Amino acid sequence: MSTQAVPHHVALDANALREAVEAHQRYLAGRAGGRRLSLTYADLSNCSLEGLDLREADLAGAKLEGALLSRTNLSRAILFGADLREADLRRANLRRADLRGACLRGANLASADLAGCDLREGRIALQDKLDGFRVLRHEHRPGELNYAVLTGANLAGAQMAGAIAMAVDFTDASLAGAVLSGARLHRAVLDGADLSGADLGGADLTGASMKRAVLAGVNLEHARLDDADLTDVLRAPAPLAYVDDRPLEEILAEHEAYCESDGARGRVVSLPEVDFRPLRNLRNRKLTALVAPRSILFGLDLQGVELQGADLSGCDLRGANLRDADLRGAKFTDAQLARADLRGARMGPLMIAEGRYVRTDFTRASLRNTDFRGASAPRARFLDADVSQARMAGCDLTAAEFDATDREKLSWLALPAETAR
Repeated sequence: MSTQAVPHHVALDANALREAVEAHQRYLAGRAGGRRLSLTYADLSNCSLEGLDLREADLAGAKLEGALLSRTNLSRAILFGADLREADLRRANLRRADLRGACLRGANLASADLAGCDLREGRIALQDKLDGFRVLRHEHRPGELNYAVLTGANLAGAQMAGAIAMAVDFTDASLAGAVLSGARLHRAVLDGADLSGADLGGADLTGASMKRAVLAGVNLEHARLDDADLTDVLRAPAPLAYVDDRPLEEILAEHEAYCESDGARGRVVSLPEVDFRPLRNLRNRKLTALVAPRSILFGLDLQGVELQGADLSGCDLRGANLRDADLRGAKFTDAQLARADLRGARMGPLMIAEGRYVRTDFTRASLRNTDFRGASAPRARFLDADVSQARMAGCDLTAAEFDATDREKLSWLALPAETAR
């Protein structure tokens, strides 16, 4: 009987991989001949699996170093102990995936969806004829996220207790409700990240950059924050909102009455630097020409709101729901709209007199991972705006104004239409 040790990873040729993927598609569709993809401990390094539907696939212990997995659907997939170093996982769907013990060192997960995934530490022991059980080891410690790119990624509710994530870029990522207790986040970049309700108890955030991060309801007990940059962090709002000793809702009602009666009732109000979060919901409200520069509307439900000609310059609208909103002629200069949902919104020019129009203005606005799909923005201004990873499929950008020399901002125009998750 041979006592030769079984190799940790098994090479797979292109034909075998293609057949396995095709059988998995039949499995997902419930067709005859279907078979769940099981490539445990397979060597798939540098393979191209872009855009494939690999839901529920079993890739435990697989070597996927340098693999191309952008836009791949890996929801509920088993990636326990997988080697994903330097893998391209941009916009991948990893919802509820098992990533325990996976090595993601240097991986690019920009705009990936990792909601509810498990990123805790874990190890795989393989049976060996010579040595009994041996731990499968990567070149780096399992469960490692060091130097990974997670800009704009959705990590809401992710299990990351004890994760090693030094110098990781979480810029504008959603970590709401994530468990990061005891995580090593030394020098991590969390600028603009949403950490609402996250557990950071005992985490090491030494030297981390947390500018504009949302820290509402965060557990920071025993966390190390030495040399951390907490500039302009957003903490929990007051339970009730008052402006000049008057309830904010009462003031807005006056403005809405003015809009509904064409000026016969109510009055126009100016609300600069106001925190609107206690109101939670402004859905379908008539707030035309509202003046509220530098105000906080983070995460608010503004679906169908009428804000034609409004001044929202410098406002914090990150994660806000602005679906089907009327934003014609609104001013969003220097505003923060990362992760905002503007699907179906109207952002064309607003007529103010015969032959006179005011254009919607996003000059210098942060539009990272903003969803513009199906919206209308003819002649809108996007000068010096950050549109990194913005979704623009199906958006009407006729005669919209961009920086002529910045081709990167226009690159998403050539991308195929995406299907909403």
